[in-house]
Amino acid sequence: MSLIPSFFGNNRRSNSIFDPFSLDVWDPFKDLQFPSGETSAITNARVDWKETAEAHVFKADLPGMKKEEVKVEIEDDSVLKISGERHVEKEEKQDTWHRVERSSGQFSRKFRLPENVKMDQVKASMENGVLTVTVPKVETKNKAQVKSIDISG
Repeated sequence: MSLIPSFFGNNRRSNSIFDPFSLDVWDPFKDLQFPSGETSAITNARVDWKETAEAHVFKADLPGMKKEEVKVEIEDDSVLKISGERHVEKEEKQDTWHRVERSSGQFSRKFRLPENVKMDQVKASMENGVLTVTVPKVETKNKAQVKSIDISG
């Protein structure tokens, strides 16, 4: 088993190890458990990106989050940014916590989009904790146009 894929994320659906469109930065500490109980589950929200004939479709798992807690933005007309924040649950003095595994805090993911997209027609929806962002593609001609040139002389 190669160690190289673990450096760039273990994406079983990817055909290559390096994704030129991803702006994710490798975090050597992301899998470490810290004594404070903080985890990186929401900090590094998992996102699937697929390309269909009509669009680029992003699906982010954001369990327990409301759409009001999530932002979808386009930066510099070429970068899709998905961000948000899950707030810490209010503690009551009489409560006894036995385990805290759900994470809280901010998260942000950025993806550089290819040039063949319609930035002004991006749509986002959220259902059952899954954010879906659809970025339509510019229609391209399937067949190359061939034009005959008369030869003079």
